Amino acid sequence: MTWDHPAWRDPGRCVTPAAYEIRIKGRLSDSLSGAFEDFTAAVRPAETIMRGELRDQSELHGVLDQIQLLGLELIEVRQVEQNSQS
Repeated sequence: MTWDHPAWRDPGRCVTPAAYEIRIKGRLSDSLSGAFEDFTAAVRPAETIMRGELRDQSELHGVLDQIQLLGLELIEVRQVEQNSQS
């Protein structure tokens, strides 16, 4: 087994938070949007766009798990610039 993952090569390396945009099919109600309290939500006619900062990949996977558990249909996940407003 090789240890090629950057975190394994340098365990003292800090993980930098990153901003993400997550698109979900349909309009999320206020109560569903509230389940993602660290995100801002923009509701469009056919989708909801959530934006927020996540500390690491583990936190991203936690959000994706929550989307799945709520039965929401994921359209897209992408990392964006911190001040991007697309």
